[in-house]
Formats: sequence, structure tokens, C-alpha cells
Amino acid sequence: MPTYQYRCAKCGEIFEHVEHVAEHEGAKLKCPKCGSERVEHQPTQFFARTSKKS
Repeated sequence: MPTYQYRCAKCGEIFEHVEHVAEHEGAKLKCPKCGSERVEHQPTQFFARTSKKS
């Protein structure tokens, strides 16, 4: 499952959360530091590792 990075709009805490792709849009997260529900998704780089050799 993918790991998404979030930032709290209240205290600025940046944290990660593992969730299924289908859960990402409807996720209701709270900041682990201050408990605020005002969290924003932070876009991050994506890396894929495959077993195929080129």
C-alpha cells in the first residue's frame, strides 16, 4: 500500500500515513501532534521498483 505524506495546517507537523489508494480521497486524518483535522496532502516523489530487467 502507498504511503502518503500530510502536513497539518494548524501546527505545521509533517507526517506519513499508509492507506489503500481507494481510501486516499475520503481519508479523515488527525494530526498526531496537535489533533487538528486540518491536514493537507503533500505531493511527494513516486518511485517504482520492478523485477523486470531491461
